[in-house]
Amino acid sequence: MDPNLTQECLELANRAKAAALELQVLSSQVKNRWLLDAADRIEQSGESILIANAKDLELAPSYGLTESAIDRLRLDPARLSSIAKALRDVAALADPVGECLGGSIRPNGLQIQKVRVPIGVILFIYESRPNVTADAAAIAIKSGNAIILRGGKEAFHSSRAIVEILQASARSAGIPEDSLQMVSTLDRQAVGELLKLSKQIDLVIPRGGESLVRRVTAEATMPVLKHFDGNCHVYVDRTADLDQARRVVVNSKTQRMGVCNAAESLLVDAQIAQTFLPMLAQDLLAFHIELRGDALTMQILPGIEAATQEDWGREYLGPILSIKVVADVDEAIAHINQYGSKHTDAIMTKDLQTARRFTSRVDSAVVMVNASTRFNDGGQFGLGAEIGISTDKLHARGPCGLSELTTYKYVVIGDGHVREN
Repeated sequence: MDPNLTQECLELANRAKAAALELQVLSSQVKNRWLLDAADRIEQSGESILIANAKDLELAPSYGLTESAIDRLRLDPARLSSIAKALRDVAALADPVGECLGGSIRPNGLQIQKVRVPIGVILFIYESRPNVTADAAAIAIKSGNAIILRGGKEAFHSSRAIVEILQASARSAGIPEDSLQMVSTLDRQAVGELLKLSKQIDLVIPRGGESLVRRVTAEATMPVLKHFDGNCHVYVDRTADLDQARRVVVNSKTQRMGVCNAAESLLVDAQIAQTFLPMLAQDLLAFHIELRGDALTMQILPGIEAATQEDWGREYLGPILSIKVVADVDEAIAHINQYGSKHTDAIMTKDLQTARRFTSRVDSAVVMVNASTRFNDGGQFGLGAEIGISTDKLHARGPCGLSELTTYKYVVIGDGHVREN
């Protein structure tokens, strides 16, 4: 164990804690000024970010990245514009800090207020998606939190280039200098050291593969906001508009395969399976999707692979879809609750009662009705951006934006009140 690294991590966390105390009282105007200036700088300095990204892409094969992982890593002018737009979107959102969540005046005249406040210092550990660097910084600081960024080696050069621009903008905008810090080493020991610092760090958010999330969950001494995987389902009910269902299933699976809100499993009501599945299989041919099915699905689609027990719980993040024919919505619900990851699950139906049964009984962070699973996204939900999608139940669930990076305190106002009983 390197004592110098231990000390370096402690000093970094102490600086973040000091910055967080200043941030929690910073005005919305200052935070928004930083966001807008940072967006402009990212577009103006795009060439330097793309040069850094090219270094990461060059190293990607040596890290064994899949094609979908390389796609998440890759930046281009259009994606840089999307990063800048996300910063501007966050600037346009209401600042949650200071919002009164409720209150009352007690019979003795004591005033009770429940007020939204920042969490404090957030440690964000993430893998090969450099755009997430800007999103996380924007959401954390707009909600009054200091953030420590620890990106993966896959996107190290890209993330560092983005952070340097964000930090330069923060200094000119009046944001405390240590509000946004990036861990400078790729040594895995640094993560372990930071996870010990519960006095300085209030929350850790791991965003990446299952092994990363499990390590953080096992070692963290502070609360963890997480999701392990995204085994998302689409159930096509007997009353569904089949043309609409085909479009939604294809979009859920193929619009972008290497992401956590892509569909991995399809459930089809037995009453429409003979009609629906051959049409869908034809639709998916163009995307070279490998289908794996149960016995009934294999009868309808001869030649496809048999799904194993393991397939029902898999997050493929690629061109594979498992398919099961179910008797009704209740069997679909039971299957999802047994094998799903509590991330995103969708139903295609024209029956309101069936839709209500599905949404009330499926235990997932986000449940869709007649819409693609790909809509589970902070930007699509109007959050501006997100720092992750939580499948936990406490303290936040689903896409995590500004409000999810706050907690609350009670402010009690009296006039010399003393308790007598």
